[in-house]
Amino acid sequence: MRRVELTKVIIHVFLFLCTLAVLLPLINLLAVSLTDPAHAHLMDGLDLWPKKFSLATYEVLLNNSLIAGGILNSVFITAAGTCLNLLLTTMAAYVIARNNFYGKGLVVIFLIIIMVFEPGLIPEYLLVKELDLLNTYTSLILYKGINVYYLFIMMRYFQDVPEELLDAAKIDGAGHLRIYAQVMLPLSKAGIATLGLFYGVFHWNEYFRSMIYITDQAKWPLQVVLRQFVIRQDNTTIMGGYENMFGGQLVDFDALQAGTIIIAIVPLLLLYPLILKYYTKGAMEGGVKE
Repeated sequence: MRRVELTKVIIHVFLFLCTLAVLLPLINLLAVSLTDPAHAHLMDGLDLWPKKFSLATYEVLLNNSLIAGGILNSVFITAAGTCLNLLLTTMAAYVIARNNFYGKGLVVIFLIIIMVFEPGLIPEYLLVKELDLLNTYTSLILYKGINVYYLFIMMRYFQDVPEELLDAAKIDGAGHLRIYAQVMLPLSKAGIATLGLFYGVFHWNEYFRSMIYITDQAKWPLQVVLRQFVIRQDNTTIMGGYENMFGGQLVDFDALQAGTIIIAIVPLLLLYPLILKYYTKGAMEGGVKE
């Protein structure tokens, strides 16, 4: 018994240290972003409290059209893309999981091939160009409208719905659309919430294809704007020569970087607690068959 308790203590201490390793850098970034611009240069990587509290950095960021526009663009792309993903994934999962049709086996094999062998970037770019979707939000929203791996997870949920419920719905005169909307979806909330979290994080964090497909800076999502800070180290590109004086000093560029990173991760931090209860249940039910 003592050995078991000691093992639990070691595990808890280890997890606590892992949590600290993740949280401390975020807290440091938050502290830097909330420090008065005149004192931001005094902050180092171990400071967890602002030297002098100020919202000046966030005022500069949110008043900049590129930052504010990036936030709105990311919210729109994430919301529209996630809704489309869930609609297409759940509809495809219902058709394949609960219906027998000619060539069903070939369709499943085709999906597996797609999941294993994805097309290259150049053919994908040429397709987007041929469809005249370059420099449009649609090129990002439609990308991976259905993730095959997530499709199989959703199929697993739909297969767990008792056949008796479907028979009862058919006796009542329900067609496929009504069964899908009023029987399958309500009984698969955990799976839908889990996949919604996966799809949402994917769209929110996507920046590589945004750099390739979107050439208009006004349409850049927030992650592309953030890249200009973190990778290019070019504040003139972001701020467009816009100078803000606080206490006789320019706004600290490191503080601008920290503030932009915080803005980029806050929506995800707020989303996780809301979906966590569904995620835990969904991860277990999606992988275990009773």
